[in-house]
Amino acid sequence: MRCKPARTGVNSMAGTLFVVGTPIGNLGDMTYRAVETLQSVDFICAEDTRVTAKLLHYFEIKRPLVSYHEHNARESGEVILGRLLAGESGAIVTDAGMPCISDPGEGLVRLCAEHGVVVCAVPGPSAAISALAISGLSTARFSFEGFLSVSKKARFSHLAEAAKLPYTLIFYEAPHKLRATLADMLEAFGDRKIALCRELTKLHEEVFRTTIAGAVEFYRENNPRGEFVLIIEGAKQEVPEFTCEQAGEEVLRLVAQGMRAADACRQVAKGTGFSKGELYTQYQKRTGE
Repeated sequence: MRCKPARTGVNSMAGTLFVVGTPIGNLGDMTYRAVETLQSVDFICAEDTRVTAKLLHYFEIKRPLVSYHEHNARESGEVILGRLLAGESGAIVTDAGMPCISDPGEGLVRLCAEHGVVVCAVPGPSAAISALAISGLSTARFSFEGFLSVSKKARFSHLAEAAKLPYTLIFYEAPHKLRATLADMLEAFGDRKIALCRELTKLHEEVFRTTIAGAVEFYRENNPRGEFVLIIEGAKQEVPEFTCEQAGEEVLRLVAQGMRAADACRQVAKGTGFSKGELYTQYQKRTGE
């Protein structure tokens, strides 16, 4: 189960760290490769060893657990790195989903990269991508924003930056913070479309498609339950309004700067809404070409 070290800067004497995705709720989503990997490594790094112990017991995996979380990452990370450099192989998991995404595991991966330890991904479920896929909002481009800070200043700074982004936004939120978060989002974003996805892959999975204002109103009367992924539409981009005459003048300006007429028409068409063909026809009339 070792990745082939095909890149420079790899320590060929070191072991391998496997980043292993685990179910976000439904144990049936555990992959064969994930089980095989966890059975084969020398040790498993876990965010909460009690949660991971239950998972290992279910799949009859008997490997030693090492605690690795945000409060012991520095000390534990050095110990884990030492074992990997000595030739042992290890895996890192989180309580649910793909580790190292909005998760302290990213620090361990960075440490391994700095010391030439090979890191391999064993893909698994992801709440963010699963929610995006069923949200009904655009999936062409998106920004994963993770959890908002509990600090009011940092929280509103984060929201202010995200409010400008033109693509779909993905946030995580706990049920006891949801009402306050929705109120803050309404203030920062205005009333946009939102899909609130909760308890994904579990018995009570639900996708609530509404607007941010609608969600604020709904959860004023209903208690939020379960872990949420919030999928929010991006900022609408204002397209400057051009008359056909103004667009034609812009074509002439670009041609005067040395651009080919066809290229100028194509460029102006992208920003004005007029077709390349009608702009070129207007250009020919103006220039007699």
